[in-house]
Amino acid sequence: MRDIEIRPIRSEDRDWLRHFLIEHWGSPQMVYSKGVHHCDQLPGYAAYQGSEPVGLITYAIHEDHCEIVSLDSLREGRGIGSALVQAVEREAAARRAARVWLITTNDNLRALGFYQKRGYELVAVYRRAVEAARKIKPQIPLVSGEGIPIRDEIELEKAVGA
Repeated sequence: MRDIEIRPIRSEDRDWLRHFLIEHWGSPQMVYSKGVHHCDQLPGYAAYQGSEPVGLITYAIHEDHCEIVSLDSLREGRGIGSALVQAVEREAAARRAARVWLITTNDNLRALGFYQKRGYELVAVYRRAVEAARKIKPQIPLVSGEGIPIRDEIELEKAVGA
């Protein structure tokens, strides 16, 4: 990881950020049953190897909690995702947030494992919540590449503050 630099997203990063989100998520919008985030407008951190972006995390600070909205690592298994999550956790703690939380879908087994290994706990399952999200973003697939029906949202959280 010594050749990877993690730094906050800056205003001059917004163009590549938008293109990155379109390439990896289909749009800069992250849609879930609780609403829509415009990830290209959110604060976040980017991971760079030299001048090449190799990872990205966006988040939203709410009163006493922090929501991870998106996370991407283009070089899995190298600690990039972990470093990005840790950067958000430090930011949340510095802002006196009590917890960091996120929503993922039932088919995202890699994310479920990734976050649980880093101390996140499953706190809620929103059955059939993806149906509501599809009304806003119809390009959300019905079935994952692994053949798992995409239908439920799962909330995970980790305490980070007092």
